[in-house]
Amino acid sequence: MDGQPVRLRDGRTVFVTRVSPADAEELGEALVEADRDTLYRRFCGPPPKVTPRLLAHLTELDFDRRYALVARDEAGKGVAIARYEATIQPGVAEIAVAVKPGWRRAGLATALVTKLAEAASRHGFSEFAATYLADNRAVADLLDSAGARRVITDGLADAAVRLPSQTSTVDL
Repeated sequence: MDGQPVRLRDGRTVFVTRVSPADAEELGEALVEADRDTLYRRFCGPPPKVTPRLLAHLTELDFDRRYALVARDEAGKGVAIARYEATIQPGVAEIAVAVKPGWRRAGLATALVTKLAEAASRHGFSEFAATYLADNRAVADLLDSAGARRVITDGLADAAVRLPSQTSTVDL
C-alpha cells in the first residue's frame, strides 16, 4: 500500500497520501453516499451539489495555499480526508476534516490534522481557523485538544489554533 502508515488507537493502520485528481471519482461517490447529517455537519448547512467543478476544486491542489490528505484503509479505500485552504488573512488557513463513521474516535482526525499542521507551518501558515456547528462535539474536542480559542454565535463556532513552528518531519 502506498502512503505513510499511521497506526490508530484501536490498532488499525491507515496509509496517508496527498489528495490528487485521481481521487475525484471516489470523493464524489463518498459525498453522494454520505448521510445527510454528516454532510450537514461538514458543510454547516445543506451540502453543495456534487459537480465536476466542485470535485476539481477539492482534488486539484497546489500543496501550498490549498493542501489535502487522504487516509486509506489496507484495501486502498479512502476513509478520511483533511484539508486546508488559505484565507484572505495572511498566515491563516481554514481546515476541514471528514472521517467515515466506522473510523471515528480512533485518533484519525487528530493524526491528519497534525500532518496538515506540519505542512501548513512549512508553507508559512501560523494559524488554523475552523467554522463548525457548535454542537459538533467531535470537532470541538479535536480543536480544544490543540488549544483552540473559539467564539460561538448563532449556533456556529469559529475557532482558531496557533500552529507549531516549522518542523522537519516527512513531507507528504
